[in-house]
Amino acid sequence: MKKVTENFGKMVFDDRVMKATLSAKVYASVKKTIDEGAELDLAVANAVATAMKDWAVANGATHYTHWFQPLTGITAEKHDSFISPSPDGGVIMEFSGKELIKGEPDASSFPSGGLRATFEARGYTAWDPTSYAFIKGTTLCIPTAFCSYGGEALDKKTPLLRSMEALNKQAIRILRLFGNKDVKYVRTSVGPEQEYFLVDKEMYDKRPDLIYTGRTLFGSKPPKGQEMDDHYFGVIKPRVAAFMEELNDELWKLGILAKTEHNEVAPAQHELAPIYATTNIATDHNQLTMEIMQKVASRHGLVCLLHEKPFAGVNGSGKHNNWSMTTDTGVNLLTPGETPYENAQFLLLLCAVIKAVDDYQDLLRISVATAGNDHRLGANEAPPAVVSMFLGDELSAILEAIETDTPYLAAKKTKMKLGVDVLPKFTRDTTDRNRTSPFAFTGNKFEFRALGSSNSIACVNIMLNAAVAESLKIYADRLEGAEDFSTALHEMIKKTIKDHKRIIFNGNGYDDSWIEEATKKRGLLNYRTTADCMPHLLDKKNVDMLTAHHIYTKAELQARMEIMLENYCKTIIIEATTMVDMVKKDILPAVSGYVYDLAKTAKTKLEVDSSITCGYEKSTIKKLSELTDRISVEVETLEDIVVKIADYDDICEEAYAIRDNLLSQMSILRLACDEAETMCSKKYWPYPSYGDLLFGVR
Repeated sequence: MKKVTENFGKMVFDDRVMKATLSAKVYASVKKTIDEGAELDLAVANAVATAMKDWAVANGATHYTHWFQPLTGITAEKHDSFISPSPDGGVIMEFSGKELIKGEPDASSFPSGGLRATFEARGYTAWDPTSYAFIKGTTLCIPTAFCSYGGEALDKKTPLLRSMEALNKQAIRILRLFGNKDVKYVRTSVGPEQEYFLVDKEMYDKRPDLIYTGRTLFGSKPPKGQEMDDHYFGVIKPRVAAFMEELNDELWKLGILAKTEHNEVAPAQHELAPIYATTNIATDHNQLTMEIMQKVASRHGLVCLLHEKPFAGVNGSGKHNNWSMTTDTGVNLLTPGETPYENAQFLLLLCAVIKAVDDYQDLLRISVATAGNDHRLGANEAPPAVVSMFLGDELSAILEAIETDTPYLAAKKTKMKLGVDVLPKFTRDTTDRNRTSPFAFTGNKFEFRALGSSNSIACVNIMLNAAVAESLKIYADRLEGAEDFSTALHEMIKKTIKDHKRIIFNGNGYDDSWIEEATKKRGLLNYRTTADCMPHLLDKKNVDMLTAHHIYTKAELQARMEIMLENYCKTIIIEATTMVDMVKKDILPAVSGYVYDLAKTAKTKLEVDSSITCGYEKSTIKKLSELTDRISVEVETLEDIVVKIADYDDICEEAYAIRDNLLSQMSILRLACDEAETMCSKKYWPYPSYGDLLFGVR
């Protein structure tokens, strides 16, 4: 235990290190910047830079980098050494406040959605002092925002920080109305649960589809999948346990609060869950977690798959975004308390979230939209694409009582009795959990379950923060001018419940009847694919809200819509061309080789005894020959569609063509190839099977 406490955060320039290395005056100035957003002057920055450099060098660092999150979905870094020439021909180790505060990476090669021309190369990174610097390998990594020469945000951190400021501003207004004068700021906190698969690297290296796309484009169902539910929370295999142990050690050194680890539902699938952190820090930590997972896996002869749906027929991987609002005084604003019916502040904040989710359900769907996540949503392993909220029995009953002006009768606490005297007795929670709901209240937080495993958590929290900030602004504008605060408050809560109760659904989100009810009776949106939802980012109500709170400019929104659709198109085109390559170079030759050898075997048998029927050989040769003919036709059709799609100039039209034509043809080709795999000898099939991949790690 001592080792964990000593190692935790040892590679982080955190509050403990700053207290020990900075003067009291400099430390106070930095804390004021972190806590209150005060401007940091250059003299303070120089002092921080010197202390940061000395600490980093003492811990083995030779370089530094401004670590940022461009719109590629991963992180970026350009390394510079600390060395500067000295007059005697040697070198000295230097790092200035100017270098800490600002960097100038080339911005032209990052996705910009037309915000920047290729020849306009200059971009800036700006230090985010609210997220601690850390050492990775021999490099000091300084978390930063990334913008263009014109000031447009080219990253995910800048809009996230803007959204946090917007929510803080409006939440403080609400708290002041309730007489709370002590709170200086409200921050959102997030705990993202991360699901992933581990496969043997030797087998991974034999699968071009995994190498190029992160998922298997072909693969027939193995004799056993997840039917027995025996993998979930099962005994962790030694090789996986060794990986998890080293992963924890690496994460803890970086101050990442990795807490829970277990086997997930599908074979070879696992989950890691952290303790909550402030949203921008949690975002940084989750990006690091995904990177370190892959590095540690490699050291154990494994590959960590973060794709949302790497295998057909078994559960895909998500990332549950547990979101709450917390004050600087340590109060979770989404805690109902013992008597939530009498907790007016909680009820108003709860209604703000309900209103936000209903008004901006499209933005929440857009925030989790990727080609990979389209395979997962609504597949009875993740929530449906229809956004709804689960509140549970107690809160639903409270809201109904308020709406109807009827008394609320609190349910009695139930003691759990398990029928064995030695087992402890405990109080049952007032409501069950609902794993089929996209957006579920789970005691003192909301769990948004629709996020894909490979996604940055920044996008969903940007939209959630912004939407809730808008609800709170509307409430504050009305309540601040009310003659009778209590009456106005009651009427506002009541009106919100009446206007937005359609978004509340406590039933089975996997039931087909729910989708019909949601769309036809309640009027909820059902954007099944990225191509369906992404253009709606530019709907007037969304642009108006996001620009009014200064989360994005209109140009930044236009750019993001184009970038996300372009990523969608490129991802699927890469998958389609990989399929063509695999079929032509490997699958068709392999099946033809097997057919040829079967024919030789049949011929040899007949030469020995002409009365032998060779039923197996003839039947298999016939079926496989028909299949190869079919596969040959379908792969040519797929190739033709890919060529035609390249002619589209409009990104929306290209996305629609991919959705309507390319994906269906990919499915047709896969079905034929998977059927061939079931008939072809394992000796001839060119790739490790699903059985090999899912059960190969022991």
